[in-house]
Amino acid sequence: MGAICPKNKHSKARRDSRRANWKMSAPNLVKCSKCGELMMPHRVCKACGSYNKKEIISTEK
Repeated sequence: MGAICPKNKHSKARRDSRRANWKMSAPNLVKCSKCGELMMPHRVCKACGSYNKKEIISTEK
């Protein structure tokens, strides 16, 4: 049974350390094994349409 109003005040350091874990991180990118373009890991490459050196999506130019 949690109370709505806290009994004791939490310090600013405790509040800020709790909020410190909300930072965003940049997406992890790897080079495509076929064309060398940067792509997200375990996804089909948007540039050449291949995954694990196999053509999955045909990209006709």
